[in-house]
Amino acid sequence: MRIVFMGTPDFAVRSLNILVENGYEIIGVITAPDRPAGRGQELRKSPVKAYAEENGLKVLQPSNLKDEGFVNDLKALQPDLQVVVAFRMLPEVVWQIPTKGTFNLHASLLPQYRGAAPINWAIINGEEETGVTTFFIDKEIDTGKVIFQEKVPISNNDNAGILHDRLMEIGARLVLKTVQAIEKNQYETIAQSDMMEQHLKPAPKIFKDDCKIDWNKPVDDVYNFIRGMSPYPAAFTTLLSPQGKEYILKVYNTTKELDEVGQTPGMVESDDKSYLKVSAPDGYISINELQLAGKKRMKTEDFLRGFNVSQGWKCV
Repeated sequence: MRIVFMGTPDFAVRSLNILVENGYEIIGVITAPDRPAGRGQELRKSPVKAYAEENGLKVLQPSNLKDEGFVNDLKALQPDLQVVVAFRMLPEVVWQIPTKGTFNLHASLLPQYRGAAPINWAIINGEEETGVTTFFIDKEIDTGKVIFQEKVPISNNDNAGILHDRLMEIGARLVLKTVQAIEKNQYETIAQSDMMEQHLKPAPKIFKDDCKIDWNKPVDDVYNFIRGMSPYPAAFTTLLSPQGKEYILKVYNTTKELDEVGQTPGMVESDDKSYLKVSAPDGYISINELQLAGKKRMKTEDFLRGFNVSQGWKCV
């Protein structure tokens, strides 16, 4: 089969790699345009572009997927199949081009967690299980007919980064399985409408304001929120001194401590040496790794060596 691959971040590279390793003909790779990054704002290739160039694959980087020139270039490749992993929403004129269709890998068990951030939201919501799904792209985002799914457990200590890497590997294998099945025409699809549950949980894109920790929520919710945001985009809180000075802290790793005695949310306790914990209504969150604005990520004990958190401090 003649395959066009579409993707941008590291999550997509593993799927592209497994197709290359298994001898599939990748006739084109579609990825995002180079973006300015870092302090120098130098143009940086996407991970998918870097991999494609290293392996001698043809790369297209359209800024507008509806551009007539790009669509014509894509049609000229005469793809049998398009594989999409962590890319933009495709216009109909693009996903209808291949004779065998266009399928997408999504990092959830669809129809649950449709949207841009399924890995984060599964952990934030305290799920014990998630997975990966391949499905044929349709007009509405993440709603097409499901081809294959594979379930993946979520442990109580997993964060978004750990789960991302696990789903990246399992998802790549599912992409290969899906391509092999389509090649042999040995698959059946199921409409997501036939898989619907009473309550569908969305996975919308996460913005900066969404990352602020709410210490008024129960300990379990705060704990899940922090690990669901770690390492990216990272949950944050404002550390407030008794004199009213504010410090922004990103929080990466915590442990939780339940306490039946009601606590005043947001109060900080520390021995100024080894621990820093913040109260919630039903216990405490001990912060193990954090990052002060403008500083490097560090262990709490390292932070406390240069930062005196005495009585009267709180997180808001």
